[in-house]
Amino acid sequence: MGEFKLPSLGADLEHGKLVEWLIEPGDHVSPGDSVAVVETDMTTLDVETQQEGEVTELLVDIGTTVPVGAPMVRITEAEEEAVQPESVSVPPSETQDRASSLRRATGSLMSRSKKAIPHYYLSTTLDLRAALEWMQLVNRQRPVASRLVPSALLLKATALAAREVPEVNGFFTDGMFRPSSSVHLGVAVALRHGGQVAPAIHDADTLALDVLMQRLRDLVSRARAGRLQRTEMADPTITVMNLGDLGVESVFGVIYPPQVAMVGLGRMMEQPWAHDGLLGVRPAVAATLSADHRVSDGLRGGRFLGRIGELLQKPEEL
Repeated sequence: MGEFKLPSLGADLEHGKLVEWLIEPGDHVSPGDSVAVVETDMTTLDVETQQEGEVTELLVDIGTTVPVGAPMVRITEAEEEAVQPESVSVPPSETQDRASSLRRATGSLMSRSKKAIPHYYLSTTLDLRAALEWMQLVNRQRPVASRLVPSALLLKATALAAREVPEVNGFFTDGMFRPSSSVHLGVAVALRHGGQVAPAIHDADTLALDVLMQRLRDLVSRARAGRLQRTEMADPTITVMNLGDLGVESVFGVIYPPQVAMVGLGRMMEQPWAHDGLLGVRPAVAATLSADHRVSDGLRGGRFLGRIGELLQKPEEL
């Protein structure tokens, strides 16, 4: 007989409140199956088991706050098929602590980040003419539902640049930097009732643009519905905050610990642009980098932002 224990829920999250069971005694579970919905100060998550077997006993009552690592379910080997229970809706009043709780938790996390992490900031202007001309050409041959958007190109270029400049991609824990071999791109999502979360698009540097855009839409939809996967909150290696749709021209973010960098993207604007002695107008966006000075410096940070700009000049290779 084995026990399913509450796994890590993300940076600085030490406990969660059980709000819904997705299993019941007698169900068969397999690795990757969601077994419960847990509310944290940051968001509401589905938590998954990595065990195979039959659920024999639920050890925690709904509404209980459970520390990470505490046993929640007893599991033994069995052959029964899993039964999926119906979802439980969240009353409006409860949706409104969650929002308040989320704001408090975000403020606390950002305050600790500013105190503990020696931030430095860089900014640049990205020339989007080549990227948008290529995107418009591609979109003419597609139905509306599958057309690319500029955010997909910006996210993919950011992920590829992070892979090439590993000092911005990874975690600072136990007094040392641990670069990540994968780029799990955190995307800041504004929630309908206030606050924001930043779940990850896993392996964003390896995804085709179409797939990345589909993952982005799915992630935003589930984030706003409060149904993210635990792993999506636990392991972003670098985060992007795009506030361009709100009219913001530039964004200087605060790093989500234990990450070591955040990228900010503003709104797309037509700007005067000098090239080869001639002055014209080009679409452009302000990109900023907030980075951890314990891990990188202006040289590496500048290389990272510069590489994003270079990649956008060859959008067909993204």
